[in-house]
Parts: sequence; C-alpha cells; structure tokens
Amino acid sequence: MEKKNIVMLQGQWTGDFHSNNAWYKKEALKWKGKKTDILILPELFHTPYFPFEENPDFFELAIEKDAPLVLEWREIAKELNCVLVFPFFEKRSRGIYHNSAFVFERDGSIAGLYRKSHIPDDPAFYEKYYFIPGDTGLEPICTSAGKIGVLICWDQWFPEAARLMALKGAEVIIYPTAIGWAANEPESLYERQKDSWMTVMRGHAIANRVFVAATNRVGTEGELQFWGHSFVCAPDGFLIEDLAPDLCGSASTTIDYAEIEENRRWWPHFRDRRTDLYAGILKIWDTP
Repeated sequence: MEKKNIVMLQGQWTGDFHSNNAWYKKEALKWKGKKTDILILPELFHTPYFPFEENPDFFELAIEKDAPLVLEWREIAKELNCVLVFPFFEKRSRGIYHNSAFVFERDGSIAGLYRKSHIPDDPAFYEKYYFIPGDTGLEPICTSAGKIGVLICWDQWFPEAARLMALKGAEVIIYPTAIGWAANEPESLYERQKDSWMTVMRGHAIANRVFVAATNRVGTEGELQFWGHSFVCAPDGFLIEDLAPDLCGSASTTIDYAEIEENRRWWPHFRDRRTDLYAGILKIWDTP
C-alpha cells in the first residue's frame, strides 16, 4: 500500500521540562488507535530553543542516546504503532554534542540516527557554539513507512542535501525545525522570510519529485518569535497541509508514494541530469 498518514506535532515550549514533555506525549497519544504511519516532532522539542545565546550552562540540557526520555518515546512509537521522528540535543561524549534525530520503528526499535550536517551561526541562532557537524552522512533511513530522508532545520537551505537524499531513494524528506523572527527585525520582512523558508523546501520537493514535511515551533522564546506553519507538500510542491502560525496541536495528512513515480514520468528531472557538468559544485568559489 503506497498511502501513508503523517502526523505533525507543532508545539510551544511550556517553560519547564516536565510539562513540556507531558504536552507532547498527550498530543501524540491522541492518535492512538488511528492509522498513523509517521509522527514527527519539532527540532529540539524537549528543550527551550537555547542557541539564542552562547551559554555554557545550556550544555546540561543534552541527553545521551539511552536517556530515559529516549526510552520513553520509543515506547510511544510502539504504543502508536508508528514510525516516529525524535529530534534531540545529543551528548555524544565529553565535550562532543550534536543536534540529532532518531527514527524509531513501530515496535520501538531504532531504525536510524541522523546528526545535523549544516550548523548555523547567526544572531539568535548560535548553534556552532553547541553542536559539531554531523557524521552520519546524507542517507535515507529504511522504515516500514517508507524510505525517510531526515534533515534538520538549517539543512533546509541546501539543495545538495535534498538531492542526495532523493538520489538514494528517499520518498519523503522530513525537516524538524525551530525557526522564527528575531525581535530586532522589521515586521515588513516577516512574511517574506516565512515565504522564503516554505518556498525553498517546496522547491526541493519539485526538483526531486518527493514529498517534503517540515515541523516547526510556535510561541516566543527570548528574542525569537517562532512562526509555526508546519507543512507537508506533494512532489509537485503543492501544499497538502499548512498548520496555522499560532496552533499548538497536531494534524494528520495522507500522502501517496505512487505520486512520485507518476511525477517523475511527466517531469523526468533525474533522466536529464548532466553529471558530467557538475564537478564544480564540490569547489568553494570566490564570489566576484
């Protein structure tokens, strides 16, 4: 069966770890007994978005791969009988930290792990202070709900990452995200920035003829106002689901993997690639 149901959770940091995790659990378990194939949590959902500043105390928020929170959500995947994308702040070893995401199978086992490849360092997004670039590569994760290409937030802006995931067979590219407007930015740019964010990912769907899903936060934390708009789009970029900018909640969307083959027959982008011309993409160019 090609059709799959994707559930996106779009939440707001509640102010403490217990109530925050309780809200996400309650929202996830609303889908118990319903057909759910993939459930997606936002980037760093279990913590506040701490990289708005460089503060060594925030390293205490990291968890290891076998932490109780990880085990708890593996059980939730099992209870929901779904593939679950679980982003987290990973403490790999002493002094080594990643922005990561597990993919859990329906039985609670671990299907795969992705560590964020592209790390930003911008005002209010000082992630290079906390995370080292991932070493898991750009490999789709095979699951009972299809081949999933997990990328995280800043990875959204890099077409190379999406292309490699698609070339390796990803049927849906999933972007757990924490993105919003900074308080010192003019409001006249707000809609343009949000539109740019959605457009680039819809472009990845179109260029690669795959499904794309992105889950974001809402609410205000520090200097950031997260803009929500978690969405799913089809292989032609058509928006199937777009959550409201202030919604704390979840939504289920049905996708049909058969659309990928149909799209690629009508729009054979992969057929017409000129790999003999692309060597230069591996070089760092000086901009004139």
